[in-house]
Amino acid sequence: MTHPNRLPDEHVKVTPSAAFLLAHLLPLLAILTGVGFADWMLLLVTYWVRIFFITAGYHRYFAHRAFSTNRVFQFVLALGGATAVQKGPLWWAANHRLHHRHTDTIRDSHSPIKGIFYSHMGWIMAPHADETRMDAIADFAKYPELRFLNRQDWIAPWTLAMTCLWVGGWSGLLWGFFLSTVLVWHSTFMVNSVAHLWGTRRFATDDSSRNNFLVAFLTMGEGWHNNHHHIASSVKQGIRWWEIDATYYVLRVLSWFHIVTDLRMAHVAQLNSARIKDGAWDVGMFRWYWDKASTRAAMATANPESDDLRLELVTTTDRALELAENLGRRTRRTSALDATETSGLEETSIGQ
Repeated sequence: MTHPNRLPDEHVKVTPSAAFLLAHLLPLLAILTGVGFADWMLLLVTYWVRIFFITAGYHRYFAHRAFSTNRVFQFVLALGGATAVQKGPLWWAANHRLHHRHTDTIRDSHSPIKGIFYSHMGWIMAPHADETRMDAIADFAKYPELRFLNRQDWIAPWTLAMTCLWVGGWSGLLWGFFLSTVLVWHSTFMVNSVAHLWGTRRFATDDSSRNNFLVAFLTMGEGWHNNHHHIASSVKQGIRWWEIDATYYVLRVLSWFHIVTDLRMAHVAQLNSARIKDGAWDVGMFRWYWDKASTRAAMATANPESDDLRLELVTTTDRALELAENLGRRTRRTSALDATETSGLEETSIGQ
């Protein structure tokens, strides 16, 4: 049975995704080659460097324009991100912008409302996943070098794979490239799945985003996802001192040398608005649980005899959601707290 929240072309196609699935098994061949200290070092380097290029380049720069840079380093960010085997920079950033535009609705390609597996990796194996929505990324699509990298997204990963083979031999290829790639994939995918299912919420956003320490550690700061969905344009996603945001730290250092400039930071008014602790109605969690309940009701009544009742249920739930969203807008307020009082921000713990 097709999931009721998925669009017609949002179904997993296993056969066309064979290479993607096979890559998960290739590291097992290291049983034949053995794994040495150098292979582990190569894995760590290729993992953390590529995580940085995804988080700083693909995400904070291309998707959100959270900082500025010159055209040379822009290309470096695009090339480095492409080595992570997550398609080209324009494809990635366009999809992410659309995710923010339609978060946790049926038009969101990887929302958990379409299923946990689907939000984590199933959406990549759907027929619609190959298209690059150039209309959503027109500001960067004007650069021919970025369009080239987007079309020829195999060049960067193949170059890295051959480099790992040259540096570390077969074990270097299996551990430093393939296993590292799989780990980068799933750490990144966890932002779409885990960080919308488990964690804490500080801000009453319209979606199910959570702050998750584990995801933040594995992705150099991307796990502070509720913070990010509240202030998507901020280059800094960790608000409290203990919210580790290594991507921001690296970008801050790069700014000292003017490699990156115009780091966009959240304003005090933004940090003090829509806080759950101040009484803001958490409409995002209302929508999340409301959708789960209505989806199960729709699946349970999927027969022609129940069409009239199902239509009435949909109409009623849509009206209730509209009222909840109005309540959410009314209760989102900016407190009169001073900027220094952001250290007193608290969160609400949310499980699935």
